[in-house]
Amino acid sequence: MDSLRFPLSEKYRDFLRHEAPVEFMEGSTASGKTTVGAVKFLLKAHASPRRQHLIAGVDLGTIERNVINRDMGVLDVFGDALAYHPSGHAGTTLPHLTLGDNTVYLFGYADRARWKKALGGQYGCAYIDEINVADTAFLHEVFMRSDYVLASLNPDSPGLPVYGEYINHSRPVPKYADDAPAELLRMLDRPAKPGWTWWYFSFRHNAALSDEKRERIIANTPVGTKEHKNKVLGLRGRATGLVFPNFDRARHVVRAAWVREEVRQKRIVWRQFSCGVDTAYSSRSKDTIALTYWGVATDGRALLLDERVYDNAGLAVPLAPSDTVVNIVAFMERNAKAWGFTRHVWVDSADQATLTEARKYNRTHPPVCTFNPAWKRTPVIDRINLQLGWLHHGRMLVTDACPAYVAEMESYSWDERKDSTPEDGNDHCVNSGQYAWLPYRHLIGAAEPEEEDRRKGT
Repeated sequence: MDSLRFPLSEKYRDFLRHEAPVEFMEGSTASGKTTVGAVKFLLKAHASPRRQHLIAGVDLGTIERNVINRDMGVLDVFGDALAYHPSGHAGTTLPHLTLGDNTVYLFGYADRARWKKALGGQYGCAYIDEINVADTAFLHEVFMRSDYVLASLNPDSPGLPVYGEYINHSRPVPKYADDAPAELLRMLDRPAKPGWTWWYFSFRHNAALSDEKRERIIANTPVGTKEHKNKVLGLRGRATGLVFPNFDRARHVVRAAWVREEVRQKRIVWRQFSCGVDTAYSSRSKDTIALTYWGVATDGRALLLDERVYDNAGLAVPLAPSDTVVNIVAFMERNAKAWGFTRHVWVDSADQATLTEARKYNRTHPPVCTFNPAWKRTPVIDRINLQLGWLHHGRMLVTDACPAYVAEMESYSWDERKDSTPEDGNDHCVNSGQYAWLPYRHLIGAAEPEEEDRRKGT
């Protein structure tokens, strides 16, 4: 590693040392994934007892551009030790690389007829560039025929088969378990396969990337666009833009301890508390059961104080609506002690099963909570516009106790197939929050008269 011609961060050094049968590299643009990944692949191929290996990309031109001929591509890094034969050599007509006694064939997975004729036998190591757009049948063949597979991927629609069949079966190494967006970590929800490793790389892991270039990339990629979501944030999702592009962690996320101190100093005086619940009980999807607890202050600010999220896909014993009711009551009691009391819980009105179980619960227990069907008369687009305005004026804040809500605000996107319609995903905490504040929206944004006088000093 010390002989490489570019600097390496600690994480990339650990990546090069790590042994695994299958590895996936995901993350932001300009993070160094392709450069370092291709180097590791060739080192693994050189050490393999097999002599035949493969690199796959959309087509030969893409492989040449991304892996072989780019600045600090494999020809740059390995120099005279590596030879490229784009038209074949020594009895084979296939494009390939030679590294000592090793032959690395190049395949374009976009041309099914061609790779079906060429792909045969067993391979030591396989490198798949942009696996998220690869032909599924090609992947089945490569994974079956290779001892070691390394794949890079660009953020794409999380519903693509490649995620469920391959990528989401992998896990990060313990050292870097929290070194990635929580949204992506939650998506690694398929049964883990032994040794399959998932790596997340961003700008900060690319030691060869200058501060100037990094800042230029960020500045030149408008917040709220598909490109910003995918290339800068490194998040999955194919969408035309973020629903809440003006959400800014630096401005809108505050420490829960700070809020408590503001309350103690009476700079925040509560006017109303509320709880919202969005439910989804499928054990086969990533749908989330989301509980959020909100406080509305007399100065017109709405603050998300606490959340609880879980899903049946991640539980050995699936939750039923009756379990959710018990969890809601516990959530309400905890937050009543921590922040302040409210009787009202607003549950997705489409979930009649949970509302029915709630009524049954209140017949056999002291009625701690009043379970209400959520108000949905306000159209979704109007709810979004309300939040956009409150965020713009700093009237909506989120505590650091609510990472799932923050992750959704940074990933909830418009559906590119429908005008003025959000995607169906990354929205369970958002929906839960809307159910909580919709009945009290007239209290948000404007201060009470006496509070306004106090702020003006009159």
